[in-house]
Amino acid sequence: MQQADVSSSRVGEPRRSRALEVVGFIVIGALLLGAIAAALASLYRQYWGPSAFAERYVQLIADGRAADALTVSGVGVDSEELEAAGLPGFAHDALLRSSTLSNDVTDIRSVSERAADDGIIDVTLEYRMDGGTHETTFRVAQTGWSGLVPTWQFAESPLAVIDVDVHGSWRFQVNGFELDKRQVSPAGLGAEPDDTIAMLAFAPGTYAIAVDTATTEADAVNVTVTEPLTPAEAAVEAAPSDEFQEVIEEKAESWLSESCGSRNVLLPEDCPYGYRLDNLVAPGTQPEWTIVEYPEIDLVPDGDWWSIRPADGVAHIEVDVQSYVDGSISHISEDVPFQIDGTVDLLEDGSARIQIGAPLLR
Repeated sequence: MQQADVSSSRVGEPRRSRALEVVGFIVIGALLLGAIAAALASLYRQYWGPSAFAERYVQLIADGRAADALTVSGVGVDSEELEAAGLPGFAHDALLRSSTLSNDVTDIRSVSERAADDGIIDVTLEYRMDGGTHETTFRVAQTGWSGLVPTWQFAESPLAVIDVDVHGSWRFQVNGFELDKRQVSPAGLGAEPDDTIAMLAFAPGTYAIAVDTATTEADAVNVTVTEPLTPAEAAVEAAPSDEFQEVIEEKAESWLSESCGSRNVLLPEDCPYGYRLDNLVAPGTQPEWTIVEYPEIDLVPDGDWWSIRPADGVAHIEVDVQSYVDGSISHISEDVPFQIDGTVDLLEDGSARIQIGAPLLR
């Protein structure tokens, strides 16, 4: 009896061993499946998912690869989509190039994915730009599959619009890239100097808009764009450059001293000064004018361009006078105060039209 018990015990041992082996295989299989699932989930998040799709787009912008960013599905925008978002139907694409990108977007990472209506996923990315931390939410939709990998597109264009309002100059620079209003306005050569120009821009992005020409200048106005299909504004007030200011002063001084000062009459035509006599200019003589104090030219914004603020000057007259009463001759040497003002316009060819009082100077 005792021997039979031993034999039965030995028969049970292989069965328990096989059962343990099966359990071990199941556990290992579960672990492998879990590892594969975790790896696939990681790949999905890093390479295949909607967040990865949006991250790759923003990285293209950060790398200055504008042309590649424009080829991403859903980036392009038409007038209907712009108008539906409350934006101008025409917005120029001159800023959608590598030379206008600031390339200061770093530390890009996804912070959330949220399912919205109609299969759209709102992907929110966080990143560093322009010295601060920002977030942008992109609307992404699946378009199908490429083998086992899902494909995506932007359900709404990630582009934004900057309304560029530059006063005092036809030309301006965006991140150093020079533009002319007449090149980017829907009116073309018919554009007006004070037209606001709608321009498509990558979001996210920072854009420094400035004026630096031979005649005008303005410090950069920085615009930070973070939200797709939203407007941003840049108002730039250009002023005459120091060199142009000197040109205007030289023109004014030349006109006063040469054009007006060379006219040997009491009341030089179209000039800001003159002298009235109750007697006659002595026969054989003529008045002589000189400028003893030139006005200080101060240009101030006025409409599309500038005006010359009223400024005081002093002319001096030397004239011999003959009395109506007794014919006696006397001499007048007198300072004559005067005042000037005017306007300065920039013409389409880049030259300036300067009008001081009545005369027109070019």
